[in-house]
Amino acid sequence: MVNETINRFSVSVSAEISNWGLKFNTEGKAPVGNATYDYLKKYNAYYVDKTDEKIAYLTFDAGYENGYTANILDTLKKHDVKAAFFLVGHYLEEEPGLVKRMINEGHIVANHTYNHPDMSKVFDEESFKKELTSLEAMFKEITGQEISKYYRPPQGRFSENNLEMANELGYKTIFWSLAYADWCKDKQPTKEQAFEKLIPRIHPGAIVLLHSTSKTNSEILDELLTKYKELGYSFNTLDELVDEESKNSKANFFSNFYNFFD
Repeated sequence: MVNETINRFSVSVSAEISNWGLKFNTEGKAPVGNATYDYLKKYNAYYVDKTDEKIAYLTFDAGYENGYTANILDTLKKHDVKAAFFLVGHYLEEEPGLVKRMINEGHIVANHTYNHPDMSKVFDEESFKKELTSLEAMFKEITGQEISKYYRPPQGRFSENNLEMANELGYKTIFWSLAYADWCKDKQPTKEQAFEKLIPRIHPGAIVLLHSTSKTNSEILDELLTKYKELGYSFNTLDELVDEESKNSKANFFSNFYNFFD
């Protein structure tokens, strides 16, 4: 049954298991993903904004609360930066106050699945759907609102099947083009180690992934955002990313349409 499901899809990305990965070739330039921008776009999935402008998108993953999110929110407010927070069911259950604060302060709250499983091993549509819709239901119960339809696969593990199913559920899958090893609670990087990765690798259109469970991120965020701004970067939201892509797609369609009649 699994093989039948897998064989329905072309193998541009491994249909069985894929770990999202990046290769940085040039400082200040977008890295190469192990799935291309154009390939991902077929499924309304993104890892970078295709732009030459110094725009970045700040995103946080939160599997649990580690005491740092309030400070992170304070810093975002200070810099007037709107971020996206990808949350799991446990976080919604335990921290409804912080979730409501995220919303009230203009941040996007998005879907990181209910149980944070390895989604690359989820092949059947019903199980995949349940991971996303269970979180949707809890979010609506807590906030009275619909969750933003952005989905990030836990640990970046996915399959082509997953991309298609997320798209069919109306979700846009969001990977990243800049991250670093910040997630281990007992092995936090130093400020210097963080900046060694996060400063030289910033690039136009970067989707930056940080974990809100990180003590280091909480401590460096103010200086990090200051440094990014000094380099000329401003911050957009995922809504603006998608809206711009939609505009570009329409513009290309009409351009091709009119060229056909020239």
